[in-house]
Amino acid sequence: MSKEVSNGTEIFVPQTNGCISDSLIKNWTLQALECYSINCDCTKCSINKTKYSFVCQMPKVIKELIRQNIKPDVSLLDNGNYAV
Repeated sequence: MSKEVSNGTEIFVPQTNGCISDSLIKNWTLQALECYSINCDCTKCSINKTKYSFVCQMPKVIKELIRQNIKPDVSLLDNGNYAV
């Protein structure tokens, strides 16, 4: 579902009824690690900088990963393949 906002931009809202996909809450993705490392500050997010128009679910994903006691390996952010 999408809705148009005043400036003509379309914002896409996930049709998940508040549920997070199981595939997103089993392990840390590089995007989740980035979000975690910037304390979910969307102004610092590499995805936000590309001006995608969607409602971000990553803070919910991170909260669930932490709730499940799945530890983030932030060293993956510094391995040369990915940098924040």
